[in-house]
Amino acid sequence: MGKLTDAMTFAIAAHGDAKRKGDGTPAIFHAMEAAAVAATLTSDEDVLAAAVLHDTVEDCGVRPEELRARFGDRVADLVAAETEDKMRHLPPEESWHTRKKAAVARLRAETDPGAAAVTLGDKLSNLRALYRAKLLAGGAMWDAFNQKDPAAHHWYYRAVADALFGLSKTPAWQEYDRLIRLVFDEDKTAPEAAGEAGRDSA
Repeated sequence: MGKLTDAMTFAIAAHGDAKRKGDGTPAIFHAMEAAAVAATLTSDEDVLAAAVLHDTVEDCGVRPEELRARFGDRVADLVAAETEDKMRHLPPEESWHTRKKAAVARLRAETDPGAAAVTLGDKLSNLRALYRAKLLAGGAMWDAFNQKDPAAHHWYYRAVADALFGLSKTPAWQEYDRLIRLVFDEDKTAPEAAGEAGRDSA
């Protein structure tokens, strides 16, 4: 069994019947979509395996050591780069900004280019879901999230786009940028100002 196939099998078992916050779709669909996006950026099997596994530690309780033993150091490190410290001693709404600022800083400091592909796969999948939710529910969609302020989400997704600017010539990054504009109505305000706000706040 190849590493990617093994990673998909492992992720299916790890996610089980878990559903995504917001749209209620099976969590494994997001993992597979993230890997499919990453596959438009690279054919590196370690990166694609990490993309499909990216939520297994954060959301499924898989131990990092288990990933390291089964998939190797690089896959485990790429998953770790995409894994938030949930700060479970705090209510999620209180820790949100701290967690997201740490995630952006970690992405900017990452030296393995594969981490950018994993992150873009994850965040583009998220934005696609947000855009669908906006079409269906409008502003009420934010009620499903711990952080209910759309301006905070806007800062985060734009800060990630800035951190991933090295991929800006790829269709995946361009779709990501376009969806930020659509989800957060950037073109009705000032996209340059929104971008600057993200850079200044990170």
